[in-house]
Amino acid sequence: MHRIYDAQNELSAATHLTSKLLKEYEKQRFPLGGDDEVMTSTLQQFAKVIDELSSCHAVLSTQLADAMMFPITQFKERDLKEILTLKEVFQIASNDHDAAITRYSRLSKRRENEKIKAEVTEDVYTSRKKQHQTMMHYFCALNTLQYKKKIAMLEPLLGYMQAQISFFKMGSENLTEQLEEFLTNIGTSVQNVRREMECEVENMQQTIEDLEVASDPLYLPDPDPMKFPVHRNLTRKAGYLNARNKTGLVSSSWERQFYFTQGGNLMSQARGDVAGGLVMDIDNCSVMAVDCEDRRYCFQITSFDGKKSSILQAESKKDYEEWICTINNISKQIYLSENPEEIAARVNQSALEAVTPSPSFQQRHESMRPTVQSRPPAARTSSTGSLGSESAALSALSLDSLVAPDTPIQFDIISPVSEDLPGQAKSSGQSGRRTNPFGESGGSKSETEDSILHQLFIVRFLGSMEVKSDESPDVVYETMRQILAARAIHNVFRMTESHLLVTCDCLKLIDPQTQVTRLRFPLPNVVLYATHQENKRLFGFVLRTSGGRVESRQTSICYIFESNNEGEKICDSVGLAKQIAFHAELDRKASEKQKEIDRVKEKQQKELNKQKQIEKDLEEQSRLIAASSRSNQSSGEGQFVVLSSSQSEDSDLGEDGKKKRESEA
Repeated sequence: MHRIYDAQNELSAATHLTSKLLKEYEKQRFPLGGDDEVMTSTLQQFAKVIDELSSCHAVLSTQLADAMMFPITQFKERDLKEILTLKEVFQIASNDHDAAITRYSRLSKRRENEKIKAEVTEDVYTSRKKQHQTMMHYFCALNTLQYKKKIAMLEPLLGYMQAQISFFKMGSENLTEQLEEFLTNIGTSVQNVRREMECEVENMQQTIEDLEVASDPLYLPDPDPMKFPVHRNLTRKAGYLNARNKTGLVSSSWERQFYFTQGGNLMSQARGDVAGGLVMDIDNCSVMAVDCEDRRYCFQITSFDGKKSSILQAESKKDYEEWICTINNISKQIYLSENPEEIAARVNQSALEAVTPSPSFQQRHESMRPTVQSRPPAARTSSTGSLGSESAALSALSLDSLVAPDTPIQFDIISPVSEDLPGQAKSSGQSGRRTNPFGESGGSKSETEDSILHQLFIVRFLGSMEVKSDESPDVVYETMRQILAARAIHNVFRMTESHLLVTCDCLKLIDPQTQVTRLRFPLPNVVLYATHQENKRLFGFVLRTSGGRVESRQTSICYIFESNNEGEKICDSVGLAKQIAFHAELDRKASEKQKEIDRVKEKQQKELNKQKQIEKDLEEQSRLIAASSRSNQSSGEGQFVVLSSSQSEDSDLGEDGKKKRESEA
């Protein structure tokens, strides 16, 4: 009965807990589950019904405790304990009686002591009476226990049955009428779900068979890119890559792990791990393909500060290009916009149009003709307006605001003997003089020998392209981003190393082997220069030139270089050169102004000397007039002579002399 009571309590508690969990089921979020309102409402109804069942079970537990457990517990703890107590008391009284009888039996026959005899007799009397009374109470209790035993057996069973009958009546009255329709509907729903499951299983089996047939080419480690094109507009990607780990100065090992992008982070997860770990923050990072000696399809990711880099290997060329494009899109923070794939498609399309190389000089020349710009203004305005109506990220990423559209990227330096762009000699600042291939200066003095500043840096040319603006460093940053992206897309690894000479007159790119000047940039035409905000190895400057794709118009070309962590030093050197040139220009203008002042003073001195000479002539004429004052005729002739001489002098002085003479008068 105790086990029945404990089991009923456990059943009541479990039923109540089931109802509670069903009520909270709608708050659960399962990986494969969706929001099903019908399922939620059904479970809520079940929770309500089971809660009522829990109440019924609780009532049954209470009745079992009162009608079944209480009588038998009382029989055990009160009646049986009373019998055991009376038995002990009777045993003690019997022992006392035996002791008194033993002492009474030992009374001496020869020497009788009335006092001792009276005491022993009193003890026998008392103990015998006590034993008799105890015995009667004990025997009475034993006889009563025979009836209590029957009651203790029957009352719990009667209470158990009455409690169960009450429980079933309560359930029949409260639950049967309410649940019949509900349970019927749920049973029908369960059958329907089972049939749907069978149909879904059949469909899935058919789908699996179709996918196996369609995916047969994908089982190859490197599928044909013509059948499976590369998606360049992704902002999220996951898959297995091999990571290169250095084990020594020369040796290295490769470890295969699962990589995935999460926001602006690249995560990795080893086999058996429950979660991924951070590999690198790829916001504003740079990614480019690298050529490993022992592996194919390798690319390198460099963090924004250039302190951390990882070399990873993809399984196929398709994955290789998609990973590069995805990381490049995330680096531009396209994933933060509202429609990242649409924005990525637009930006990559602009980048592809900008970096598509022309196979010949003729085609490149034709692409730069003014007819390219002769598109309808309405179409240009609408495209700009649509870009402006997008999110702020799209407007910031748009090339049209910084870089001229349809502009090819020049990945290598065009030497003086190779084909040049139209106006390249002008833009590079080269004169028509032929460059000596042996680096000899002939007899002419070098134009930088008298320059105050001479600083030489080792640089590698990354590329150049025409830009629309030269007022903000963002132009340089955007050009860096586009050139690095173009190199990654077209797998351009080669970089031309040169020596960059910074002087007060110009910037020169010199061949380190032959010391031949490859390009010359006049310092006054360098209007903007900047280092990358995070990667200090990258720097660039904007050169303003006359003549470009449209004649009689100033154009701006941005040149991007990579140095050995000396980008800031180069920019400081260029700034110092421009300051020196600026002060030299101020000194030159001050010198010219002083020379002009000296020329004016010299001219004024000549005018003053001339005026003095005229005054002397006038005095001489006056003296002659005084000498000939006797004759009126000679006086008139003298006045005529003076007047004529004055007119002749006025004609010699010109307008300035006349004005000065009138002011003196």
